[in-house]
Amino acid sequence: MNLPDFTSAYWFSLLTIIFFVIITGRYFLVAGLFYLIFYVWFPSKWKTRKINKRTYKTGQLRKEIKWSVINALLFAVAASITTIMWQKGYTKVYTDTGLYGWWYLPVSLIILMLVHETYYYWIHRWMHIPSVYKRVHKVHHDSKIVSPFTAFSFHPLEGLLQAIFLPIMLLLLPVHYYIIIVQLTLMTFSSVINHLGIEIYPSEKNPLWSKWVIGATHHSLHHKQFKYNYGLYFTFWDKIKKTESPEFRKNFELITMEKRI
Repeated sequence: MNLPDFTSAYWFSLLTIIFFVIITGRYFLVAGLFYLIFYVWFPSKWKTRKINKRTYKTGQLRKEIKWSVINALLFAVAASITTIMWQKGYTKVYTDTGLYGWWYLPVSLIILMLVHETYYYWIHRWMHIPSVYKRVHKVHHDSKIVSPFTAFSFHPLEGLLQAIFLPIMLLLLPVHYYIIIVQLTLMTFSSVINHLGIEIYPSEKNPLWSKWVIGATHHSLHHKQFKYNYGLYFTFWDKIKKTESPEFRKNFELITMEKRI
């Protein structure tokens, strides 16, 4: 299959528009669906799992969507540049599953997510340095009470830091394009779940989820306390560096021990 030259202004613009539609569609589909399920269609079922009882500030969701759409455009440009890099043979993205074998697909996904976790944890801590925070990270923390739409609501400078990770990794790590799709999908769901404001993960009887996977309780404490819980998907860096909130375990136990009504 002969692909057009995406370096031309026309094809680059068209490709960026296509990526923008895909990225914003994914954002509105996932964040919107979670908002409808947990806040519109079945709010009483999840009332005891709601972390913060206060309501959103006037205009908060609109601002979150505005910032998210701006970042979606930034991500779309990054995706187009990455596509050109792939077309020119600069990346290690491959399309033949037999090249590395089926066993490598989950292995590459695990590597990608663990490196992403490490990158984000340290970048996140850096963004909390006061001089950096005001310029880069404050927009995200303007959402004191998080919502599903907070997931990608941040300043474009922070968006740029988010956007450069995958292209750099694709220069270094062989990744099948299926895995890229899976990783981006997991990232979207994880971010929406973490900002849901409602704890949907199982109780203490399931230590995998409660101890090692970040959920709404864990990340809500970051928005409340600022100096704890910097992780993206997993809690291991917070545990290693002792930056996990001392209130997390108690809060998680309290919110998951109650029966849903």
